[in-house]
Amino acid sequence: MTNTQPQYLYLTTTGRRSGKPREIEIWFTEYEGRYYVIAEYATANWVENIRANSSVRGRLGELTFRATARVIDASAEPELHGRIRGLSRQKYGWGDGVVVELAPENK
Repeated sequence: MTNTQPQYLYLTTTGRRSGKPREIEIWFTEYEGRYYVIAEYATANWVENIRANSSVRGRLGELTFRATARVIDASAEPELHGRIRGLSRQKYGWGDGVVVELAPENK
């Protein structure tokens, strides 16, 4: 049986200094209609870009979407944070780091 879901999400943020689009390829999980990605470091450029401008674009295979991104605060939302890290560990064998939620528009 072939898994038809893409392995990577392509996330485009806006450079906080340059204002230019910045795309990364990243592992993701999906939970309750939202996508989640995990940064190894809180200081990753793409995370800093999201902190400066939460409007992002995502691409999964042929599906493209606009979304609002936010960093999940582990102390404020421990259940969600733990759930997403667990889903990432199940899917990829890794789930440590900073969890970022992508809430697609019109979904």
